[in-house]
Amino acid sequence: MTASAAGQPLIPQPPATVAALRQAISQIAPAALPAFTRELDQAADQSRQGSDLAPLQRFIAQWAAYVHIQRQPDAAAVLRRWENTAGSGDAAQARRAASEIGRILDEAHAAIGLPAR
Repeated sequence: MTASAAGQPLIPQPPATVAALRQAISQIAPAALPAFTRELDQAADQSRQGSDLAPLQRFIAQWAAYVHIQRQPDAAAVLRRWENTAGSGDAAQARRAASEIGRILDEAHAAIGLPAR
């Protein structure tokens, strides 16, 4: 992973294209590349089968938001903490975690100019 000054993004937000997102993920979260590739293949298959671009558009939006969050180490750490809390088994904590995760994702979508999930 690329180092960054405190509070600064690791990389600029890339354009919302498959190639640019793949490159960004390879820099900031290389362990996520297999999931990216698998989900891209699934979205492409669904798009071909349904003659519909919506699965590919959802894929791009999801991964653009992922990159937006992961390129900011502090935001990524907060998201990971909430994800861990969501799996804790306590219903009240899980509801709070789900709400916070949703807020983080909504903020990411807004920051990159996408509609809320």
